[in-house]
Amino acid sequence: MIMPFSVKNIFAETKIAAGAEQFAALFENSSVRVERIVSRAHRSPPGFWYDQGEDEWVIVLRGSAALEFAAGDIIEMKEGDYLVIPRGTRHRVARTDENTVWLALHLS
Repeated sequence: MIMPFSVKNIFAETKIAAGAEQFAALFENSSVRVERIVSRAHRSPPGFWYDQGEDEWVIVLRGSAALEFAAGDIIEMKEGDYLVIPRGTRHRVARTDENTVWLALHLS
């Protein structure tokens, strides 16, 4: 049986405005969601915090970013940097470069 494969590119161009972010699910099952995030000089709105119900592993593939945590830490990330954000850890995007591409794994 021949399976239909579709090759895609993580760095494919997107049409989003400066200051915005775009999320695209690349793969999902009952245990994991793999997501590409493109950020264009983005920052979370004042007072907004992510507070997710699953662990998140995130890596910066292109560009750079800073994540702010409710406890007061600010983590600077450059290309190749990754970290795990445990479920229930309040965090926000403090800033990103003009063309930042992330890969995020959300683990149930």
